[in-house]
Amino acid sequence: MSSVPLEIQEEIMKRLPVRSLLQFRSLSKAWKSLIDSSDFITHYYASNQLQQHLLVRYLDPVDSKHKFVSIVDDDTFPQQKVPLAIPMLVDMYHSYRIIGISHGLLCLYGHDAVGSHMAVVWNPSVRKSVGVVVPNVPDMSQDIYEVALGFWACSETSDLKIVKITYIDIWTEMDSIPESMPDTIPIPSQVEVFTLSTGAWRSPYSTTNLPRKSLQFDNYSQVVIDGSLYWLAMDCCTGEELLTCNLIISFDMISEEFKQVSLPHSLAHRIYLGDLHLSKLRNSLVVLQQDVVWIMEDAVQNSFTKLYAIRIPDQSVQTTVVGFRKTGEPVIEYVATMVGDSSSSNLFNNVEISGMLSFYVYAYTETLLLLDQPDSTIYNQGARLTPAVQRALIVVPWETDGFRWMTRNLF
Repeated sequence: MSSVPLEIQEEIMKRLPVRSLLQFRSLSKAWKSLIDSSDFITHYYASNQLQQHLLVRYLDPVDSKHKFVSIVDDDTFPQQKVPLAIPMLVDMYHSYRIIGISHGLLCLYGHDAVGSHMAVVWNPSVRKSVGVVVPNVPDMSQDIYEVALGFWACSETSDLKIVKITYIDIWTEMDSIPESMPDTIPIPSQVEVFTLSTGAWRSPYSTTNLPRKSLQFDNYSQVVIDGSLYWLAMDCCTGEELLTCNLIISFDMISEEFKQVSLPHSLAHRIYLGDLHLSKLRNSLVVLQQDVVWIMEDAVQNSFTKLYAIRIPDQSVQTTVVGFRKTGEPVIEYVATMVGDSSSSNLFNNVEISGMLSFYVYAYTETLLLLDQPDSTIYNQGARLTPAVQRALIVVPWETDGFRWMTRNLF
């Protein structure tokens, strides 16, 4: 390609998969300089959104360890499966949860045995991750507070944002919450925002409409669409009896303003919040109620319609929608509650992944974001710690022993 102008080479490279670009970096200094440039990294995502992948996390029934696998979402689905190595920054925490995925980056949040809390942003395509120490996290064993996180990657600037919301955990400390949930209860550092470009946390731009103190957030259900984060939440009113209402809270990552999205009456009341889950179908917000899919019509907030429900005649089979393919087809978690094979499994295209507990499925496209970051870099209140510091950290293994889980399958 030496006779081809560099500008033409750049346009060709923008349409190549990440694996090819990583190989090209080792063949030419000029190519490495081009691919590593912030301009190329930023514009690569916008030029290469055709190939979708599904990222699946599951608990392996053989060794009781969490595993990640990436599946190419095309006509070959689900044949092209690639196991992913968990980043060191994630593996050193004995407990972590997935926050969300944005522009090919997965954000996880964990803590260790001594109370250190960290968010890890991971690009499985380039096999790099960075850690962000989360400050002002209450002591969950002593305080009445809980923390919810949200994550967003800006495709136009390549900057990353993490938002932290501290809220009152009414369920674990019922006796500590005064009746009527007065606004006088202080919440320290209620909302904070981290940006990778500054490496530091700060208050949001808008502090006039912070979440009500009666809100309880679902820490396991967050989706980002068009620069807005969405969480499932529950509004609680205490008194002679506890009254609750499920709803959705949104946060605009540009203006940094909160808004409220109402759910249909059948979802807002008489349903446990943990039985609902947020997801994204193409570019529309959906609420998953086990095997029922609700979609927000034409991106009009407060307007949800039941899209469809999956009904299996076999009463021994439980199905749950956990995600969607690029075609719009649902990805289903399939649990047979009785010993033996069920004929209902023939109704699905088996992904051939078995696990314990629930599956987590996220659609993503490849990106070069974080390619210009040293792997395992940690940001701590404006300080940037090099990977060498990690050698001093203590790894606390998490072992599961003495429990028996029901095997689940993915279709």
